[in-house]
Amino acid sequence: MKEEWLNKGFVNEPVDKGIDLKSEINRLRKEKNAVILGHYYQSGEIQDIADFIGDSLALAQWAAKTDADIIVMCGVHFMGETAKILCPDKKVLVPDLNAGCSLADSCPADKFTEFVKSHPDHTVISYVNTTAAVKAVTDVVVTSTNAKQIVESFPENEKIIFGPDRNLGNYINSITGRNMLLWNGACHVHEQFSVEKIIELKKQYPDAAVLVHPECKGSVAKLADKVGSTAGLLKYAIASEKKDFIVATESGILHEMRKQCPEKNFIPAPPEDSTCACNECNFMRLNTLEKLYNTLKYEWPEIQVDENIAREAVKPIKKMLEISARLGL
Repeated sequence: MKEEWLNKGFVNEPVDKGIDLKSEINRLRKEKNAVILGHYYQSGEIQDIADFIGDSLALAQWAAKTDADIIVMCGVHFMGETAKILCPDKKVLVPDLNAGCSLADSCPADKFTEFVKSHPDHTVISYVNTTAAVKAVTDVVVTSTNAKQIVESFPENEKIIFGPDRNLGNYINSITGRNMLLWNGACHVHEQFSVEKIIELKKQYPDAAVLVHPECKGSVAKLADKVGSTAGLLKYAIASEKKDFIVATESGILHEMRKQCPEKNFIPAPPEDSTCACNECNFMRLNTLEKLYNTLKYEWPEIQVDENIAREAVKPIKKMLEISARLGL
């Protein structure tokens, strides 16, 4: 391993411009018995070459059952950690270690642990968008696909801490009638969507359905015809008779929506600041075909999780997978 790679956080080797990248990636994954998992927020070319694409729940479910020797997680760092925790004996690679998550960053493990200790009578529910160290002080992990159902699986009078996403927590409180104690974290992409600009778009497309991820602010969720996870929004769009959709989540999902429904019109909801591509996650966009190729070729960067942390963190992840399987999610 080169020092330059460590400094950069990815394999910084030149890729021969003359090679067919997609063919080479396919060759390497077959040779090495590797599986490429891609999140819906990845670029279209990464989604197209992945063996499986999905949201955080689906990727965790897929990682838990794969018989591949190598898992390449094309997403962000916590997704690689989750795969490694579920598959400690497999080699888990990510194309770029710099692909972090603003939501996970908004919940430092030491601060969250203090918060948990100061409320010892509370059950701790953590969103999957957290570090392994936060999961290690958690009772059950959730994703936006299963958060409502998992919260409702606890008695109504259960005292619950929910972290780190305050918007998702507020949304779950509003639809379940719970009063969970919320950590004050948020996703920098989902915080950016503009109520005013969505209303303007609705004037242009009066029959459009508004699709909103629950990490968005409550004022945006109030405009929604459907609030749901990326997988939930995709499913709704496929089943709907509507032709136009305004989509308030990371714009990578539009790739799969357009593939599944080529006859429909998907319009990305604009952020507050129209001068930036703020409806794109800059972390998700760090992964490229060149980095994916080098990751498979050199089998680096590899995700490692401290054994003590992993031993605790696997419990709430497995609990989530068990509850999801029981509920058919």
